[in-house]
Amino acid sequence: MPKFFAESELIINRDGSIFHLHVKPEQLADKVILVGDPGRVSLVASHFDNQECDIESREFHTITGTYRGKRISVVSTGIGCDNIDIVLNELDALANIDFTTRTEKEQLRKLTLVRIGTCGGLQEYTPVGTFIASEKSIGFDGLLNFYSGRNDVCDLPFEEAFKQHMQWNPQLCAPYVIDADKETLERIAGDEMVRGVTIACGGFFGPQGRELRIPLADPKQNEKVESFEYNGHRITNFEMESSALAGLARLMGHKAVTCCMVIANRRAKNVNANYKNSIDELIKLVLERI
Repeated sequence: MPKFFAESELIINRDGSIFHLHVKPEQLADKVILVGDPGRVSLVASHFDNQECDIESREFHTITGTYRGKRISVVSTGIGCDNIDIVLNELDALANIDFTTRTEKEQLRKLTLVRIGTCGGLQEYTPVGTFIASEKSIGFDGLLNFYSGRNDVCDLPFEEAFKQHMQWNPQLCAPYVIDADKETLERIAGDEMVRGVTIACGGFFGPQGRELRIPLADPKQNEKVESFEYNGHRITNFEMESSALAGLARLMGHKAVTCCMVIANRRAKNVNANYKNSIDELIKLVLERI
């Protein structure tokens, strides 16, 4: 018998939409662009030839439309892996659960998910303005550790090497290392993007080594991150969502990759706070290749 999802587990609004996103199954395209900022949804959709729906709920803003014959949904996630947990589970439910019977569909949809975001560069070869496609993501958030099958999809030797190098504090969440979908990565990244290893942090300040009034538990964290190397891989950037996206997508059978523009370089200690105009170039690349 197909698995049944109770009302408390799969919350459906009275209008037939999913609980947080307020999107209905028929409004979701197979190609999905994810952005953090709700305002960036309209920027992406401004390139569409037409729009089918425009839905806003909390920090979640969704527009589905067509770009040069491709049906695409753009969804804002807000900030953090906790929000990715909401968005990915609800997108997967929209695609693969029958809302009438509350059971898994016999024919499953495979979504292509591309996150367009901003990040902090950690190497000399990732200056402000660099586009980075996350070949691997290291999750500081611990989210994937709550799901069965975590060890089956993660790069366990990489994890162990990283923990040893960092002298990992057992009070922190166990980090996990997850690969992006290789075909999607190569298609989206092309020749314009650096293939990188991205750390997804559980916060913007302390978890990324920023110190304001509270001293850091490990003041040398970023030095260790920048010096880590494993099988030719160096850590290129910090952001806050890539690991949960790649990990949940892999467990659910979807294809995902994160592409970010560097707006601050932590080594050079410089930043471009007025990045919103230049990120449109990254948006146009993704729209052409998704």
